[in-house]
Amino acid sequence: MAFTKKTVRDIDVDGKRVLMRVDFNVPLKDGVVTDDTRVRAAIPTIEYLVEHHARIVLMSHLGRPKGDGPEPALSLRPAADKLRELTGFDVAFVDDTYGTKAKAAVDALEPGKILVLENVRFDKREKSNDPEIAKILSSYGDVFVLDAFGTAHRAQGSVVGPAAYLPAVAGFLLEKEVDTLTSIFAEPARPFVAIVGGSKVSSKIGVLDHLIDAADTLIIGGGMAYTFFMAKGCTVGTSLKEEDWVERAAEMLKRAESKGVKILLPLDNVVADHFGEDATGEVVDSDKIPDDRMGMDIGPETEKLYARAIAAAKTVFWNGPMGVFEMDQFAHGTEAVAEAVASNTACTSIIGGGDSVAAVNKFGLADKMSWISTGGGASMELVEGKALPGVEALEDAK
Repeated sequence: MAFTKKTVRDIDVDGKRVLMRVDFNVPLKDGVVTDDTRVRAAIPTIEYLVEHHARIVLMSHLGRPKGDGPEPALSLRPAADKLRELTGFDVAFVDDTYGTKAKAAVDALEPGKILVLENVRFDKREKSNDPEIAKILSSYGDVFVLDAFGTAHRAQGSVVGPAAYLPAVAGFLLEKEVDTLTSIFAEPARPFVAIVGGSKVSSKIGVLDHLIDAADTLIIGGGMAYTFFMAKGCTVGTSLKEEDWVERAAEMLKRAESKGVKILLPLDNVVADHFGEDATGEVVDSDKIPDDRMGMDIGPETEKLYARAIAAAKTVFWNGPMGVFEMDQFAHGTEAVAEAVASNTACTSIIGGGDSVAAVNKFGLADKMSWISTGGGASMELVEGKALPGVEALEDAK
């Protein structure tokens, strides 16, 4: 399925002021970027614009500021420093977004140079898509480029606002993300195995419904598995569960069966008596979880079952961990799934953003995956078949 919107290739950017929304929402520790994946993802579009002598104005959010002024801990300065380090380009930073200081910095920008504005969310008008925000940002550019896939599902000032005032096109990352995530559902090589983990069924109901329609096998892990167990009449001890969603989970199991889609649930689980860094696990069968224990990870027999299904796949889509992988003692199941996906070199493997990306990076397997999405929420909405406001606001390709 070809991307249906214009990209930077389709318009003249030579010498133009290009206002570009990137996703530099990166993790920081002591003012230093600890994972530069999202900065690296924006570089191909930035390189193209530099080659065409554009004056490049980059904007992004970082974290969740209150929206009533600067918060030094959430400044984009470290992201600007990281971009300069990775590219060697002339990257300036201005600690202003909508004021006279930002305007002066934009006016002083020379061809082939890059300016990073301060965090767009330091002003609460950004999240409400205030028209004044869009007008100010639009005054900084002749062209608007959206390359922030991770925020393309949000109708916010810096994501959709400038498209009302400037020619608006996609960057290369946005184009590749949408192409990749839509094409695997349009015409997947089969068998198509989808892996969904994470804590709650309720947060991924649309994704699960869509995958039952698209996949041959659906692997379930993480906290959501226990809601499915309840739907099958099992007791789950003190495991995370959503009793309001048990009936819906039962409906999904029936629908999958009627469509010939295999749903794989854990055969065994690693359980603990409490949730904590000092918790120790023991392996129990899924139908024998003690009343005073909670599921924290999939067990060794489940790892083997899931690995066999993944090994036979021609297409794999994965979103969500198998357990509390942030704690090393409960990370083995997620690591086993990641290893299984990485080992199947004959399949197209798509990692659908969020914690799955963190897991793949944690286990050093990122370079073994076909595509790693930079957007958790955006990738999930695209998988559900929803339109993304940021993409919809761009100009249609002829």
